[in-house]
Amino acid sequence: MGHDEKILWALNEGAQCFRDRTADVSLFSEAEIASAHGFHASIPGYRPTPLVSLPRLAGELGVGGIYVKDESKRFGLNSFKVLGASYAIARYLAGRLGADISELPYGILTGDEVRERLGDVTFATTTDGNHGKAVAWTVRMLRQNAVVYMPKGSSKQRYGAIAAEGASVAIRDVNYDESVRMTAAEAAEKGWVVVQDTAWPGYEDIPLWIMQGYGSIASEALGQLRDGGHDRPTHVFAQAGVGSFAGAVQGFFSSAFKEGCPKVVVAESSKADCYYRSALAGDGNPHSVTGDMDTIMAGLACGEPNTIAFGILRDHASAFASCPDYVSARGMRILGNPLAGDPSVCSGESGAVTAGLLSFIAHSDYLSDMKRALKIGKDSVILLFSTEGDTDPERYRSVVWDGEFPTCGLVKGG
Repeated sequence: MGHDEKILWALNEGAQCFRDRTADVSLFSEAEIASAHGFHASIPGYRPTPLVSLPRLAGELGVGGIYVKDESKRFGLNSFKVLGASYAIARYLAGRLGADISELPYGILTGDEVRERLGDVTFATTTDGNHGKAVAWTVRMLRQNAVVYMPKGSSKQRYGAIAAEGASVAIRDVNYDESVRMTAAEAAEKGWVVVQDTAWPGYEDIPLWIMQGYGSIASEALGQLRDGGHDRPTHVFAQAGVGSFAGAVQGFFSSAFKEGCPKVVVAESSKADCYYRSALAGDGNPHSVTGDMDTIMAGLACGEPNTIAFGILRDHASAFASCPDYVSARGMRILGNPLAGDPSVCSGESGAVTAGLLSFIAHSDYLSDMKRALKIGKDSVILLFSTEGDTDPERYRSVVWDGEFPTCGLVKGG
């Protein structure tokens, strides 16, 4: 599985070239995200997830501070995805009811009167696991129906977690992107509502609402950093599959800070590095990855960019990194087995790739140009997002306990 592969990276040199078609980051303004955050705050059990400070790790990596947003604590669902799914479904239902989302907090939306007015609604999606579980959880609370499809190779544990939320679940013998197309076609035929966290021409409202829901994470993190005495991070590392999460994070910080935006580094699996390849092409257009995309980073195994996110990241991100699986594995071990004095963070395969990438940038000679270009040093305040916990416990133990994807000899030199 490519233990000898190197991390590949590209500065986003095209960002200035394509500013004449800048994506609308005002869609992720603090006011827009406040709407999503207000809905999330109405859900029972809501509280901001922890922003974990890792001062010992920061010292080890030679930076001023490292802060990890721990999304394993989100509503007991072990992943950030519920923020996007819940807000998008709520926005869709508000439209059906002719109401503004501010008029439909969770308690009203799940009430008998709304259920009677709506009748039966079926929501459908394709997922590697976390998004599907979030859709199923939300739909169960609304007493509606969910149909969830998963691509081939999906985790049995993630399948079981979705089924436990009452959804109809099936694994297809195709990759993620092909399953998305099949789900959309079936939904059109059967009158289902597609809740997909990627966009394509003609399907943009729900993906945008999902991304705005993800913006709650960035908003919370910024508030927590300010509470700790930092006006803003200098660098933000965000992982990307289709790019919805990374695009939301970039959109929020670009809207909030304009030209003073922190440098955003986008990390992808080397098996599904569509943003990295698009940056290399330098033509301002998305470039897709096809095939099986066999990676432990199941949540990032997506080969076709979200069209909304692509414009934002094309125009504003600082760099893109294509990361072999061992990068994520190292991040999982670093966060789960911290230096003395730092707290532990249980981070899954898609959640830990940014921590792994940062450790390689800090210590690997062959990435010294990347470190220099991004101006990562002793004064850097770095924000990472651990987007999931151990959503596949068996694989988590294989990596963290048993040493799957070792990095011995890979960290320095090269």
